[in-house]
Amino acid sequence: MLKLIAFLFPALRGPALRPMALAAVFLMAFALVGCAGLPPRGLTAEAPTLAIPASAATELGRAATSLNSPPDGLSSMRPLIEASFALDARLELMRRATSSLDIQTYQLGNDKTGRLLLREMRNAARRGVRVRLLLDDFYTAGMDRLLLGLAAEPNAEVRLFNPFVNARDHSSGRWLEFFTDFRRLNHRMHNKLFVADGAMVIAGGRNLADEYFLRSESANFIDFELLLAGPVVPESAAIFDTYWNSDVVYPLQRVASTSRTAAELKADFEEATSPAHAPPPDPLPITDLLGDLPLGAQLANVGELKWMRAEANATADSPNKALGVMAHPTEPLAQRFHEMVATAQSNVVVISPYFIPGDEGMERIRMGRAHGVNITVITNSLADSDEPLVNINYNRYRVDMLKLGVNLYEVSTQQLRRAGQFRDLLKKARGRLHAKLALVDRQWVLLGSMNLDPRSARLNTEFGVRVRSFDLTQALLFAYQLDDIEGVYRVTLKPDGQNVQWVGTGDVQNEVLDSEPDSSMLTRLQLLLFSWFVPTDQL
Repeated sequence: MLKLIAFLFPALRGPALRPMALAAVFLMAFALVGCAGLPPRGLTAEAPTLAIPASAATELGRAATSLNSPPDGLSSMRPLIEASFALDARLELMRRATSSLDIQTYQLGNDKTGRLLLREMRNAARRGVRVRLLLDDFYTAGMDRLLLGLAAEPNAEVRLFNPFVNARDHSSGRWLEFFTDFRRLNHRMHNKLFVADGAMVIAGGRNLADEYFLRSESANFIDFELLLAGPVVPESAAIFDTYWNSDVVYPLQRVASTSRTAAELKADFEEATSPAHAPPPDPLPITDLLGDLPLGAQLANVGELKWMRAEANATADSPNKALGVMAHPTEPLAQRFHEMVATAQSNVVVISPYFIPGDEGMERIRMGRAHGVNITVITNSLADSDEPLVNINYNRYRVDMLKLGVNLYEVSTQQLRRAGQFRDLLKKARGRLHAKLALVDRQWVLLGSMNLDPRSARLNTEFGVRVRSFDLTQALLFAYQLDDIEGVYRVTLKPDGQNVQWVGTGDVQNEVLDSEPDSSMLTRLQLLLFSWFVPTDQL
């Protein structure tokens, strides 16, 4: 819950959270009465619409057919490890789409990246492409006019998952509504999915904002996605349809009002998404980290287009999870993830920005270690987590994991800057882990939007893809240097066997620290105090 409070109250974020201010928040929130609720669905519910299947009449459809010829039940895939290539892939798909774009995300930034992508959606709609944009409503404060500008286009529609109703232009109004309707609004859609022409899909962890594409000046995320074609695409598109047509999703116009005419909204949109506010990204290198050309260059030579081929399947939580239905630790996506990891015979590598194993997770770790499974966990350090309260709860399990023989690593900005790969990319910004990955026995890869914490398992909806591919596993081991990790702290037990220490890996010095790297005692104490009052299942 404090993660949500930290967003709704920017002045109270992180270590600045203060008990008196927090108490005032709750008193003001619960003093409110009579707020308007969601409009009833009833007879006004929209008629279902479905994904447009891939077609050989489209460029992307022909490329997908070429990639998957002859058809054998496998899907084709290209890793999108570098943020610049991931953004470029989206731009190429949007510009080449001729039938449909279905885009689902937790966060669309009101920044240069978000506005750039919105403009490309608008341009596609004007070419006759059907555009369906599905947003979780948590991060849309102040964006209604911009989104209404897109929705004013005849071929574009914007819908909101579990929307806020009151004071939509100001986060201060949203926190009031959040606490008066906590049971409903505490459930969010964390899915990320991008489908172009029913032929290609991007799946993974990136939201659509500056910091997820290394375009922020303050903090950027290290993330991962796959670009896919083949049978996994209609699976993903069907999941999108399930959400788009669900009872917890509302057309933007049902909850957002404006006095502006359609023409005025379009003019506002034109200005807000102009190059002055939405500059294009920097030119790409000739190839990415794995030696692949930019997607546009690959599509220009579709006859020579070669991607990895593997078995891949998409899955997701039910959107009804937002209604409190099936909000249980055995929710399908979390259950499938844990069942897959439990099949490990030799090794498991888990990469997650937030990691709270809980009692059940610790029991799975004990069972795996008892069978000789090598387990590695990579997560954020306290100083570089954007959710430090989650990190404090994870800390409770560190000693026990280390005693069981788990290899434990924490990502650190200072260590990343010492490692050559990220020194130039990060510049003055902080570097944080955001990828959600698991590698099992070097042949299975699990990826998507799900963090390994109670909020993802019980409260938020999530989307994921399971891939059986030795080649993809090897590519990830190479790209992230998982066999010889640098740019992180290795967490080990002190000689007393009861406390932890941090060993640097970013340079030859390999410094050893006895306290949380790059964080003050005051920060640690404040977060510890708050962690006593926040239920773990809200994190």
